[in-house]
Amino acid sequence: MKGMIEPETIDNILNRARWAPSGDNTQPWRFERIAVDRFRIHSNDTRDWCVYDLEGRASQIAVGALFETIALAAGALGIEARFEIDSDAPETRPIINVALAAAPDGAVDPLQAVIEKRTTQRRPFSSKRLAAEHKSALEAAVGPDYRIVWIEGTGPKLQMARLLFRNAHIRLTIKEAYEVHKRIIEWDAQFSEDRIPDQALGLDAMTVKSMRWAMASWERVQFLNRWFAGTWLPRLQMDLLPGLGCAAHFLLVARQSPADISGYMAAGRAVQRLWLACASDDIQFQPEQTPIIFADYARKGIRFSSDQAAIAKAEKLRVEFNTLAGEANVTDAVFAGRVGYGTDARARSLRLPLARLLGA
Repeated sequence: MKGMIEPETIDNILNRARWAPSGDNTQPWRFERIAVDRFRIHSNDTRDWCVYDLEGRASQIAVGALFETIALAAGALGIEARFEIDSDAPETRPIINVALAAAPDGAVDPLQAVIEKRTTQRRPFSSKRLAAEHKSALEAAVGPDYRIVWIEGTGPKLQMARLLFRNAHIRLTIKEAYEVHKRIIEWDAQFSEDRIPDQALGLDAMTVKSMRWAMASWERVQFLNRWFAGTWLPRLQMDLLPGLGCAAHFLLVARQSPADISGYMAAGRAVQRLWLACASDDIQFQPEQTPIIFADYARKGIRFSSDQAAIAKAEKLRVEFNTLAGEANVTDAVFAGRVGYGTDARARSLRLPLARLLGA
């Protein structure tokens, strides 16, 4: 019965909530049942091995997206979920207590219907502009504490595509990123429960084959990059062409810059609502977080790589990004991506089964 909490309620909620997005499909959470109406989320950030998880913020945003997905899945059952961050848990391994209760009004948010549909499309979309009603729906979805800065039109999109192309050179030439890529790609796969399948990278078969050969060792990556311009084809296919092939790029900007872990988790809830709103209107979506991440590293003076040239490039990228989107917007951006009309991805990341996510 709707609004009733049964022994299977937690599992029913979590079986849908596990579809929340996370960076490179890392799924940085495990669940622990406490009582019929209570459970815990044991999360961990990936800053110790992932160069893209600056100060754990990417993982915290992912956990926030999980909060929103739990809330939506619970709301579909007439149940309200309340979240409390354990103040004694370390920031690198947050623990969140979740309490369930009958929802006061029992209203069901329509975004819950597309939880499982939401995905990433890394191939080019149509360049047709978003319809005004779709833009308005996306802007409303993120709530009053966030705003969307659109980068659209031929000239600005070209500038963003070029920025992404140069940004990708950092991503594909530093050893710190190589270690991440080696860990998160599943080869010869259309789907993957715990990584990104190679068929979802947005690359043609020849480039995938070349990349797989190079990824066998850092020395091979260096050889390919030095003698065969090994970054050109991946950057062309994953960054430049998709950067042009979209309706718009966007920055999701916090009206008040997040100051702590709870602020980034709140931002993650807005990210998930935006992503689900796209799925609801059949709008394709791809995150573009690394320009924000590298610009933040540069702004904070953090040495994210042993490659001094990459650090210098990140500073140039920060200046370029500020010129394109506005320094205040880049500084307060919690997420970035591109959107547009197009076909659904044929390959995608799946999720670990609930049985493997239960038990802290």
